[in-house]
Amino acid sequence: MFLSARLPSLSLLFFLLLALLLCFSVVNSASNVTAKIGQGYRLISIEETPDGGLVGHLQVKKSNKIYGPDIPHLQLFVKHETQDRLRIHIADAERQRWEVPYNLLPREQPPASKQTIGRSRKNPITVSEYSGSAFTFSYTVDPFGFAVRRKSDGQVLFNSSSEQSDPFGEMVFKDQYLEISTRLPKDASLYGLGENTQPHGIKLYPNDPYTLYTTDVSAININTDLYGSHPVYMDLRNVGGKPYAHGVLLLNSNGMDVFYRGNSLTYKVIGGVFDFYFFAGPTPLGVVDQYTSLIGRPAPMPYWSFGFHQCRWGYHNLSVVEDVVENYKKAQIPLDVIWNDDDHMDGHKDFTLNAKNYPRPKLLAFLEKIHNIGMKYIVIIDPGIAVNSSYGVYQRGIANDVFIKYEGEPYLAQVWPGAVNFPDYLNPKTVSWWGDEIRRFHELVPVDGLWIDMNEASNFCSGKCKIPKGKQCPTGTGPGWICCLDCKNITKTKWDDPPYKINASGLQVPIGFKTIATSAVHYNGILEYDAHSLYGFSQAIATHKALQGLEGKRPFILSRSSYVGSGKYVAHWTGDNQGTWNDLKYSISTMLNFGIFGVPMVGSDICGFYPAPTEELCNRWIEVGAFYPFSRDHANYYSPRQELYQWESVAESARNALGMRYKLLPYLYTLNYEAHISGAPIARPLFFSFPTYTECYGLSTQFLLGSSVMVSPVLEQGKSQVKALFPPGSWHSLFDMTQIIVSKEGKYVTLYAPLHVVNVHLYQNTILPMQRGGLISKEARETPYTLVITFPAGASEGKASGNLYLDNDELPEMKLGNGYSSYIDFYATVSQGSVKVWSQVQEGKFALDNGWIIEKLTVLGLDGSGKASALEIDETPVNAVSNIQLSSTKQKHLEEVEDGGDKSSSVMVEIQGLSLKVGKNFVMSWKMGVKS
Repeated sequence: MFLSARLPSLSLLFFLLLALLLCFSVVNSASNVTAKIGQGYRLISIEETPDGGLVGHLQVKKSNKIYGPDIPHLQLFVKHETQDRLRIHIADAERQRWEVPYNLLPREQPPASKQTIGRSRKNPITVSEYSGSAFTFSYTVDPFGFAVRRKSDGQVLFNSSSEQSDPFGEMVFKDQYLEISTRLPKDASLYGLGENTQPHGIKLYPNDPYTLYTTDVSAININTDLYGSHPVYMDLRNVGGKPYAHGVLLLNSNGMDVFYRGNSLTYKVIGGVFDFYFFAGPTPLGVVDQYTSLIGRPAPMPYWSFGFHQCRWGYHNLSVVEDVVENYKKAQIPLDVIWNDDDHMDGHKDFTLNAKNYPRPKLLAFLEKIHNIGMKYIVIIDPGIAVNSSYGVYQRGIANDVFIKYEGEPYLAQVWPGAVNFPDYLNPKTVSWWGDEIRRFHELVPVDGLWIDMNEASNFCSGKCKIPKGKQCPTGTGPGWICCLDCKNITKTKWDDPPYKINASGLQVPIGFKTIATSAVHYNGILEYDAHSLYGFSQAIATHKALQGLEGKRPFILSRSSYVGSGKYVAHWTGDNQGTWNDLKYSISTMLNFGIFGVPMVGSDICGFYPAPTEELCNRWIEVGAFYPFSRDHANYYSPRQELYQWESVAESARNALGMRYKLLPYLYTLNYEAHISGAPIARPLFFSFPTYTECYGLSTQFLLGSSVMVSPVLEQGKSQVKALFPPGSWHSLFDMTQIIVSKEGKYVTLYAPLHVVNVHLYQNTILPMQRGGLISKEARETPYTLVITFPAGASEGKASGNLYLDNDELPEMKLGNGYSSYIDFYATVSQGSVKVWSQVQEGKFALDNGWIIEKLTVLGLDGSGKASALEIDETPVNAVSNIQLSSTKQKHLEEVEDGGDKSSSVMVEIQGLSLKVGKNFVMSWKMGVKS
């Protein structure tokens, strides 16, 4: 929930006025970018470390006072940490500086700086190289600069040295201003640097602003620092027809501007250190694998979380919630999870129930009813704890000294309940207290997950505040986001008013604006100035620990704010969007970015959070949102109701699109497993599967689920067709498997897409496990399986493969070998007129115990027109009197993709009436009437 999302006209007026006030002080971004601040550093010594790294000593060449004095001596540490990861760490050589805490994000510690000063060799060679398996690191001495090359082909991936003609200068390292740049080839495609709403699509766009600082600014604001900070990018290049991807992370939690000019990239950071990690790829999937191996693998999500979710701010009482659940059932629209925003709370206070509108006995009876059929219930909690002497959560917080301090007292802010204090999740005592409060609340209400919102942290006020005397705050009338505390600005420290102004909120507002004052203090003297963007991340870790400790179950947590590593603990939604066609389009790019960030469980508010979608837009949005990894309809208090059953046309589109989602649940859940073990995004840009096909490098209007399911939605008003890009190969329609598209070299195809139709295609060489679907994932999960097997159109020779992961999804770990999971590889070949399909099962007991069977095979793309015959299962012929039926249907090719008029035929073969045990190896084969 966000103030601008409550009343757009007022907030827009506010920001316009603020922009006018700031216009005289804002430095022109172009001149800001090109200003050269210093002359850099000189490398005065370098040596090898006992563990095979390099450590060097840098001395500033000439100090100046722009943005404060330079730090005179720096330590350089370089290490090939793994075969495909290189670290370059540059910090103050004489005193400890702020870094992302090693207990929050575990990683190797660089050597202590005091061990190297004055002990190293005095005469390093002018240019030296340090090679690992994938990278070569080289440096120049005066001025110091470094380059990172790909060892296999010598490509320069990062080069910090500056030449006179460059629009950037040498490296700068001051207390509150760090700057470093790299040259880039013009044809490099960059992705990442978020969270922001990117109007130009997923590719970074030259001269767009990229500011990283967690901020409660609604996602409708384009090119603005939003709720998360992810200072990582992926660089994809096509060199001589070969694709190469690599990743670059600057692990730094301070506010920063990143200037991308197309042929260079400049970081301007207001604190911390340079802690670069380079990931070798060379595939996009490889980059994310290597990145998440450092920052933490994505959290395993429970099976039910891949069902459909319904939420609204404004379900005033329990009977409304009960009606929503009942109306979904009546409309035959799938629903797994019902949510409450803060309507269930007593006066917006965390961990409370409104006794009148959500009486506990009735709520418990409702939860027992929905739990019995497999549905789940999730509620919101905000970090701000109401300052209220009769409120037990607050009393225990004060007693345990868990709050962030300002001048020795708990920092006072205002959010929905009025005056609040913010828990300090960097404090171990706070983590214990938070866990205890969650335990107490779970005993009151057995919720199935938690939604942590407003955790940037959001504050309706700015500066130092106190509770006003003689007036009620908040008043209880009018908007709840108007600051009613008595506040004054804080500008007396360099932390509140740093010399360099990042482009905060897209308007260069003070960095303490509408958040915690940056001179406030956390545990162990840590400044909010440094730790600000870690707030939501630290809360996520504490919440995850608390939920997992309750019953030993796999937690589900949805967080608005995020940082590097958040995906290890939480899912994410993209915040307060609008019900507009642009917002629908933007949601795809943001979702795809978070997959790269290692947060694969992501989605946007379907139909928009506010103010009100049109009926047509809501139709189209559920057709996209049904294929978000996290699929939830959520609306604002002030918006009209927009549950999917409110319009019959939307209900029809929902039954269609969500009907397919629920059939695909085993595939989505298997992707969840792949994400957990390798970081692989669930929703991916097309270039992940087709990195050689440069046409898809900037494609932001279609996406893949896994490697081979492609969604091509309608994103424009009034359209009944969609122009979709089909990379080279054969694509089979999932909604009508008789339809096939053959794209020999890759091309755009105009697809038929009336109001209730969304185009979803399955790529060749795939085996896709599907089930019958249902209205609740628990029901859908118990139905028999179909294997959809795809070959290239008219294939007389071909291979296909796929897999399936099954487990007890309440267990906190997602792994094989515990007796509560099974993994099945499926394979198929066609060769010389014979088709063979078989499985290889690992840990089959779990699947056998659950009795899952495969009832049907659908094989697409086979060559010929003859019937299938001579069916064998486990080398035993199937006789004519069995219940097994074989049928063949000619597939329809779309004429416009038949390059050169080639009319090759392909058929679909269906084998029904099977009863193959999922948990046991099987082999099937048959003959086709094909041209051999």
